[in-house]
Amino acid sequence: MPCTVRRLGPDDWGILSTTAREDADFDLEERGRPVAELSPEAARAYLTHPDVLHWVAELDGRVVGFLTCNVVHKRNGHELLLYEIGVRAAQRKRGIGRRLLDEMFAWMSGHGLDEVWVLADNPGAVEFYLSCGFHPGEGQATYLTRELAR
Repeated sequence: MPCTVRRLGPDDWGILSTTAREDADFDLEERGRPVAELSPEAARAYLTHPDVLHWVAELDGRVVGFLTCNVVHKRNGHELLLYEIGVRAAQRKRGIGRRLLDEMFAWMSGHGLDEVWVLADNPGAVEFYLSCGFHPGEGQATYLTRELAR
C-alpha cells in the first residue's frame, strides 16, 4: 500500500509531539535524538502560521516521513526554505522523501514560488537532493549561527 502525503493543520498538533519524541528514527543514526516538544498552544500556532508548511507521509496510520519548510519573504519576492526532511530508517529508499518533495513542488507551483533552497549537511542528503533536481548554488556558502545571551 502506498503512503499518503498531507499537509498538517492546527488539529494535528499531536503529530508534532509524536515525531519530536521519535525524532531519532527520522535522522541519521549517529546524531538522532528526541527533540523538545511544543506545547499544544505553540504547536497550533506553528501549524496555523501561513509561512509554515509541514507535510507528513503516512502508511497504515503511522507517520513514516515529514517535510518542513518556510516561505521566506525578500525585498524582491519570496522563496521557500526547505528546513527539514526525515524518513523513518526502516522506510528509506522507498520513494517517501520524493513523494514529500513532489507535494512541496506542487504547493510551490500553485502559489507562484519558483525557487526552493536547502542546506544539506551530509553526503547522503546531497546525493538525494541532486537526484531530485537540486543543484549546487553559486559560490561556497558558510553556515553561521549566533545565540543571544538570556
